[in-house]
Amino acid sequence: MPTVTWGVIQGRKEKLVSRVIVCDYLKSIGIVPDELEELELPSTVEVMRERVEFLQKIGLTIDDINEYPLMLGCSVRKNIIPVLGYLEKIGIPRARMGEFVKNYPQCLHASVVVELAPVVKFLRGLDVERQDMGYVLMKYPELLGFKLEGTMSTSVAYLVSIGVNPRDIGPMVTQYPYILGMRVGTMIKPLVDYLVSLGLPKKILSRMFEKRAYILGYDVEETVKPNVNCLLSFGIRKEALASIIAQYPQILGLPLKAKLSSQQYFFNLKLKIDPDGFARVIESMPQIVSLKQNVIMKPVEFLRGRGVAADDVAKMVVKCPQLVALQVGLMKNSYYYFKSEMGRPLKELVEFPEYFTYSLESRIKPRYQRLKSKGIRCSLAWFLNCSDQRFEERLQGSYIEAESSGPSFYMGGKLQLPGNDNIVSEEEDESDDEVLYKRTVSL
Repeated sequence: MPTVTWGVIQGRKEKLVSRVIVCDYLKSIGIVPDELEELELPSTVEVMRERVEFLQKIGLTIDDINEYPLMLGCSVRKNIIPVLGYLEKIGIPRARMGEFVKNYPQCLHASVVVELAPVVKFLRGLDVERQDMGYVLMKYPELLGFKLEGTMSTSVAYLVSIGVNPRDIGPMVTQYPYILGMRVGTMIKPLVDYLVSLGLPKKILSRMFEKRAYILGYDVEETVKPNVNCLLSFGIRKEALASIIAQYPQILGLPLKAKLSSQQYFFNLKLKIDPDGFARVIESMPQIVSLKQNVIMKPVEFLRGRGVAADDVAKMVVKCPQLVALQVGLMKNSYYYFKSEMGRPLKELVEFPEYFTYSLESRIKPRYQRLKSKGIRCSLAWFLNCSDQRFEERLQGSYIEAESSGPSFYMGGKLQLPGNDNIVSEEEDESDDEVLYKRTVSL
């Protein structure tokens, strides 16, 4: 039945005349009414003017209306105001309402009770926090048009089936809501299957997805496979791919060929590291792909300035790539303690560059003092590259056992880039299986 917003009830002839008058009005203000042929329009110019002015008041322009002129078929009182009121209630800021409607104008046709509220309830059921709802919908407003029993449910069910913690689905959706619109068969599963084929267990993949849900958005054929092939073409061993991806999953989505070419040339020119050495560096620390070259040079110049030959610095970097991401101030402190307190030859640092990755105050000093008090003379690796418990056992022993060959990847703590608060290697709660896996793939 016609409502008050449609004006008076008219006959067929009067309707045609009214339609022509309304369309002329729309043309006069710059709106192209061609797409409105099948749409029932208000019978008076006053009602249409009210709709246009209301939409302009919330921030839409004539160009925005022309992008989706069907919004002019929505009644201000029966459609637009209830929908916008609900959107504001669930967290869309009033100041950004126009932006939201511009990005997803179809929401104005929706029923709050039948279509919008069930989607919001579904998101809350996934543990999307109430205060994050507006952020999630601003990022991916099309969610409001999805059917609950369709793609949203199947993508969540599949992620849980491969080991993603159900309690992490909410944070994942908040970070990257597009996963709810991804088809399992054509997008998510092909990516998972391909990464598993490279040697990554689903348990590790699920941890990766929990921390960085946007990885699910990488296209297998256009981005992931070409980047994996690119790594292989630069001399990365196939058996090292799983370790590289586990350490730095973002590498799958980078413009990798350009970055690797630039860094390989830089390492060869400035650090005297050949392509094979560069490949070993990437295997141990793939984050170097994205590290700025001026950051890399600071530790290198520090070592060279202390009398370490350029060839020896190159060997140190290949053996322990973490050196190039260390803060020079911390390296200075560790170096001066090594020279003044330990009085050891520079050759030992060349042989064990991992020395610089350990904390001076919490590991190097206390352990060296214990050795000194007992009169024990040993290599740097012997007293640094072990747990506290193992160190105590070594001190109690009546002999110094031979050093066992451990992983090629030493790390004295969480790796932090100079001048960057983002931790590159995040400290995570890991099960024994995950720790064992990470150790195994880095051998």
